[in-house]
Amino acid sequence: MPRLGGRKLWHLLQQDGFPVSRDRLFTLLSENNLLVKRRKKYSVTTCSRHWMRKYPNLIRGFDLERPHRLWVGDITYISLKGGFAYLALITDAYSKRIVGYNLNTTLERDGALRALRMAIDQTPQQKRQGLIHHSDRGCQYCSKEYVKLLTDNGIRISMTEKGDPYENAVAERV
Repeated sequence: MPRLGGRKLWHLLQQDGFPVSRDRLFTLLSENNLLVKRRKKYSVTTCSRHWMRKYPNLIRGFDLERPHRLWVGDITYISLKGGFAYLALITDAYSKRIVGYNLNTTLERDGALRALRMAIDQTPQQKRQGLIHHSDRGCQYCSKEYVKLLTDNGIRISMTEKGDPYENAVAERV
C-alpha cells in the first residue's frame, strides 16, 4: 500500500497488536523517508514558450516618481471545488492600486484583455503619457490583440527577461 497515510498505518498496527505510539511511528517513518508527501493543487498561469514576440525589460533601474508611470500585469488563480478561476490584474506600481481586473474561468487572452481595457477606460489619456506596461512573457500579454490595445493607447511594452518572478515583483506580490 504505497500511498497509505501514517495515521491509517498507525491504526492498523494498533489493531494487529503492535503497541507503538503515534509520535514514535511518525518519527520512524520520517527518518526512513516513508512519509507520504502531500501534493498541493496549483495551476501554472504563465506559458512563455510561444512563437509570439517578446519585448525587452524597460524597467530595470526604473525610478517611480508618480502614479500612472508603470502598470504591472499578472494573472493568479483562485482554487474552487471544481477547478480554478483566473484573476487578471493590472496594478499601478507607484500607488499599488489595482486599476483593472477580470475574473475568468479560462486562462485565455480575453481575461487579461478585459482587465487592460478597464484600466485604460478608468485612466484619462493625459495621465497615461509615458506609461509603461510591464508583465511576464505569458502568451496573453504577447498576443496580437493585447499588444495592439497597448500600442493604440500609446503605452510602451516591457516584459521580464528570464521568467524570474522578482523581475515583476509588484505584480507577483498582489
